[in-house]
Amino acid sequence: MLNALWLAFFLIAAVSAMIRWWLGDPGVFSAMIDALFDMARVSVDVMIVLFGTLTLWLGFLRIAERAGLVDTLARWLAPLFARLMPEVPRGHPALGLITMNFAANGLGLDNAATPIGLRAMRSLQELNPRPDTATNAQILFLTLNTSSLTLLPVTIFMYRLQQGAADPALVFLPILLATSASSLTALLVVAAVQRLRLHDPVVLLWLGGTALLLGAFMTFLAGLTSAALASLSALLGNLLLFALIIVFLLVGAWRRLPVYDAFIEGAKEGFDITRSLLPYLVAMLCAIGVLRASGALDALLDLIRYGVSALGWDTRFVEALPTALTRPFSGSGARAMMIETMQTHGVDSFPALLAATMQGSTETTFYVLAVYFGAVGIQRSRHAVGCALTADVAGMLAAIGVCYWFFG
Repeated sequence: MLNALWLAFFLIAAVSAMIRWWLGDPGVFSAMIDALFDMARVSVDVMIVLFGTLTLWLGFLRIAERAGLVDTLARWLAPLFARLMPEVPRGHPALGLITMNFAANGLGLDNAATPIGLRAMRSLQELNPRPDTATNAQILFLTLNTSSLTLLPVTIFMYRLQQGAADPALVFLPILLATSASSLTALLVVAAVQRLRLHDPVVLLWLGGTALLLGAFMTFLAGLTSAALASLSALLGNLLLFALIIVFLLVGAWRRLPVYDAFIEGAKEGFDITRSLLPYLVAMLCAIGVLRASGALDALLDLIRYGVSALGWDTRFVEALPTALTRPFSGSGARAMMIETMQTHGVDSFPALLAATMQGSTETTFYVLAVYFGAVGIQRSRHAVGCALTADVAGMLAAIGVCYWFFG
């Protein structure tokens, strides 16, 4: 699937560029070549950031593993994951790592979530009988990861504040609803493809309990003022990150582990993982850059705008679609699209509010695919791309519906 997708990006870009050249835009080829080399440079920049982050967090994570914290978490969740990931043995360390990754993503702790997620993927790879092909468990984990259930979208608030929003947290509830729809769709689609029994009493109990806790947390946060919400978001994220490190160190010391040696051991693994990622990132990001520079995404946007107008529907949401169309391919590109929409239409305009909601409701799907599968050398993604993109579409459609509901 990844091979076909990568080739499709270049072929679509070539066709789009030929059309633009025929219409009198000879500079399109120069723009595509510039994009090719720019994205190669961006790939290296991303790798530098990942290098430090992975080295740091995989060092601390190795302490947690040797202290038994990951195994304990895996045993607690064994009944649920025995049904969602039946190929993973009960109590396997990957289950604890997956849980920690979801928790970090939910709280917006991206710096911790990615290293933990990569460690979880490598742990799942140890059970893979065909190392170049994604297993069902890896696909479920990756798809739920790309659906990006985020309870505290702090970065979105920050961008709105920078653009002069009177209430930066105005999109808090719309983002929660849209990202919940994306995550639920991801689970249902993968469950349908893999024939998982979601009606099992244990699964229903876990999902129902989680939904109640999330609902209670959302209700509490919704009652806070914008200033209080932003303050709590920043405090909670930083406090949890530092508390997690202290817990790892204290438990490791209590169990008389050589915590420094354990940290160095895990940090070395971070170096190895990072080094193996560069070819996959260069391949995917360069293809995405060429596709964007060719004008194919802009042409798709114009086509959608024409179709919506022909049906007589409200077209305000179309102005936010650049963020939606770019989001699966490039996080920085989608962020730039969102900020451009805020500057063009006003930070509290309907298109800007919708763009912010879209930015917070899904993840950069193809980047996650390249990083997570690239870290373990998987080349055949099976149904991972289809399921992840389906969740993306659900999140974007939910964002549109929620924003019309909230903002008219």
